[in-house]
Amino acid sequence: MSEADLPVEARTVRLEVARTSADGADAGRRDVFDVPYDDRTSVLDALQWVKDHADPTLTFRWSCKMAVCGSCGVMVNGRPVLGCETFVRGYRTSGLVVEPLAHAEVLRDLVVDTDTFLGKLAAVQPWLVPAGATRLPLVDAPAEDPAPDRGEDALRAHGPSSGSLQTPGELAAFKGFAECIDCMLCYAACPQLDPAPDFLGPAVVATARRWDEDSRDAGELDRADVLDTEFGAWPCIQVGACTQVCPKGVDPARALRDAQRVATETWEARSRRG
Repeated sequence: MSEADLPVEARTVRLEVARTSADGADAGRRDVFDVPYDDRTSVLDALQWVKDHADPTLTFRWSCKMAVCGSCGVMVNGRPVLGCETFVRGYRTSGLVVEPLAHAEVLRDLVVDTDTFLGKLAAVQPWLVPAGATRLPLVDAPAEDPAPDRGEDALRAHGPSSGSLQTPGELAAFKGFAECIDCMLCYAACPQLDPAPDFLGPAVVATARRWDEDSRDAGELDRADVLDTEFGAWPCIQVGACTQVCPKGVDPARALRDAQRVATETWEARSRRG
């Protein structure tokens, strides 16, 4: 009788999990569990079953279970995925080998250090940089807003008369990059993080382009000082693995191409001016 012919309550899948203690003493250890599953069991569910029924010391991250928070990223059979949206039913024959994300320091079991990634992210100012304080909504021109005595209903009806408004086209220019959830799957897939560990990497460059393409932002020159450097956008060789594994459909490979193109055009323009 095949696994598929068994009653649901009797189905199990082989789960092999990489283990590393907090002091790193048992790095390389693998533990194997037979985990019951049905068609709705995700990798995250399977890990939680192990923690609840077999080994409470198993350590992993998760939060929303909705593919939004980006915290449950792991390697499954060598591919970076979100544990909450990857189902074990597809691995009932091969079994699963679950490991921490590649290209990141392992703190314990499946938990990796995110500080390096967050430091790179902060370097590109991942926020809106206004041209001046006067462009900030609510900072200037309060007199142009609906008069207070018109009440909250009037504000809802007419909207604010000041602030940084955008057209649908201006929104579309950066919306695709804004879907990034900082899950680090693209870093685990990137082959350039091995030879160039200081490379800013896919998600950081995609985030920089997200703000550079925003019509309200004026921080492009500041970000260019970071992107057009040895470890900025240039280590990318356009393999495209980052885009292939992104769970939200972001295209960081395009962001990296765009960043390299903008840097080249800027260099050429400066050269022509002498």
